[in-house]
Amino acid sequence: MTNATGAVPPTVGAAHEDRTLPAVVYALYAFQAVAWGVPALIGLLIAYVGLQTAGPKMRTHFVFQVRTAWMAVAWGLLGTVLMIVGGVLSIVLIGIPVVQLGFAILSLIYVWVIARCIAGAIHLAQDLAYPRPRSWLV
Repeated sequence: MTNATGAVPPTVGAAHEDRTLPAVVYALYAFQAVAWGVPALIGLLIAYVGLQTAGPKMRTHFVFQVRTAWMAVAWGLLGTVLMIVGGVLSIVLIGIPVVQLGFAILSLIYVWVIARCIAGAIHLAQDLAYPRPRSWLV
């Protein structure tokens, strides 16, 4: 259907989806670096609720956020275990490189989460779906 000028009017399906909750989750994930994970847990709960109610565009952001949280938890557990085991083995000096590896993993997780939050927030600010919500990288 066209109007008098020949232009196609916007369709109802192209409606603007609410970007508030995905933005809140990105902010909570970014803030978790200084608050030791409590905001990230709240953000994960919001993301799971958002998965049920969001439109297709915002759903990609929630999938991306849920995967970010669970991958950070998995890598965080690995880094923590390496630091504990390395700390015990440091008595005989074997564990020092293991502690360093665990610390490096934990440090890289923070950088990785912040990078994913920035990438997601950029797509969100442009009102775009996240192009690869199931990717491991940014």
